[in-house]
Amino acid sequence: MRSSGPAAVLRALLLAAPLAVLPFPSAAHDTHAGHAGHAAAGGAKVSASTVRIRLADTPLRERDGRDVRLVSDVLGDGVAVVNFVYTTCTTICPVSSATMAELQRRLGAKVGAEVQLVTLTTDPARDTASRLKEYSARLGAGPGWHWLTGRKDDIDTVLKAFGAYTPNPEDHPAMTLVGVPTAGTWTRLFGFASVDDLQREVEKALEAARHAGHRR
Repeated sequence: MRSSGPAAVLRALLLAAPLAVLPFPSAAHDTHAGHAGHAAAGGAKVSASTVRIRLADTPLRERDGRDVRLVSDVLGDGVAVVNFVYTTCTTICPVSSATMAELQRRLGAKVGAEVQLVTLTTDPARDTASRLKEYSARLGAGPGWHWLTGRKDDIDTVLKAFGAYTPNPEDHPAMTLVGVPTAGTWTRLFGFASVDDLQREVEKALEAARHAGHRR
């Protein structure tokens, strides 16, 4: 029987990796390599914290080349799940991407309606819109899963707001955020959050969003 879980998606992504326009760096030069090995060995722990984040309506670019605004065009008024990758990464970014792909599958029709999935590049100099489009296609990313790049200063603004900025794109933390952007409340998960972890946080955020809607 063919597996359809995150491990199968990750295998497919890694098998397709040589098709990328730019060569992937070797794991020896990837600062994420040790983290990925730790996760594969089952040693990675996830820590969750509640944070308040104020986001500007920063101009960015979608994988299809459209110019968008982060708040008004992407995040909307529902729940958002945000992760951070760069496409030349061969270690933790494919793991995070595969997890998001499985979350997309599990959430089904909620994606793009009640829930927006958002992947933000940490390396806008190399991760052009067309490159993100190619990379995301391998994962079966649907229209409710946004892949964002843009000018470096704009990307840096967003990364800093989320607490994901590092001067070197390869040093960005393994981190995913789930939250209700209009309320400014987020759960920040450090480490390799599982699909179960993310789905649980999404359901909690959806309930919080519904209560917020009733109070309006």
